[in-house]
Amino acid sequence: MFATFSNFNPILQSLLAGIFTWACTAIGSSFVFFFKEVNRKVLDVMSGFAAGVMIAASFWSLLAPSISYAENNGYGMWAWVPAAVGFLLGGVFLRLTDAIIPHLHIGDPMEKREGIKTGASRTLLLFLAITIHNIPEGLAVGVAFGAAAHGLSTDNTLMSAVGLALGIGLQNIPEGSALSLPIRGEGSSRMRAFQYGQLSALVEPIAAVLGAAAVLSMQVILPYALAFAAGAMIFVVVEELIPESQTNGNKDIATLGLMLGFTVMMILDVALG
Repeated sequence: MFATFSNFNPILQSLLAGIFTWACTAIGSSFVFFFKEVNRKVLDVMSGFAAGVMIAASFWSLLAPSISYAENNGYGMWAWVPAAVGFLLGGVFLRLTDAIIPHLHIGDPMEKREGIKTGASRTLLLFLAITIHNIPEGLAVGVAFGAAAHGLSTDNTLMSAVGLALGIGLQNIPEGSALSLPIRGEGSSRMRAFQYGQLSALVEPIAAVLGAAAVLSMQVILPYALAFAAGAMIFVVVEELIPESQTNGNKDIATLGLMLGFTVMMILDVALG
């Protein structure tokens, strides 16, 4: 099966990987049909786990390959430049997105909604917050598969991209439930809560295709694109996931969840890459 997948066009690989991460979100969102609400401690562990996965993926799957690619393609002593520039641009991009798109983080009162002022419902604002979160995840997947088609095009590198998709998909399962269950708790029907949960990840296959297409059409941006995705993910981790997991009296167990997520993603990347 992997041999067949490896023969696919990188754009198709990215699309399929993005669909996989979306499907994992849909699986997590389906928990709303079995539970009405999620325990706050469980939610904090979920946020911590997702943060750990994204931190590990940012280094092993994105920043390290960015630096390695630059070292092997003429940057010499300046091999750190693409990683540094791309990383910072990724954070700036997410900050601007945060400032423009109205959204509300899970657990926050309406008074703390961010972005352009709007009369949107709490449910829609929660949905937009997770959708913003999913953009860098999709980009990371697409850029990783695009990288596998360039100078990093070995089976090991393709396996590393597959490992990244698996890691992001794995953390998308609790993420889907972390959105759908609170929406259900707000009074929405189970089906409506499920729809919001799974729709929040539809941006991932789109972003994956865009990320792969960008690096395939302009190889020169590859190390920058890898680092850009890493910077965007780290921004989400520090601005959203860690604070959400640490403000409800569950600091220790949320931190253990982060460490578990980091370890799982590290194992996936090192073992498969």
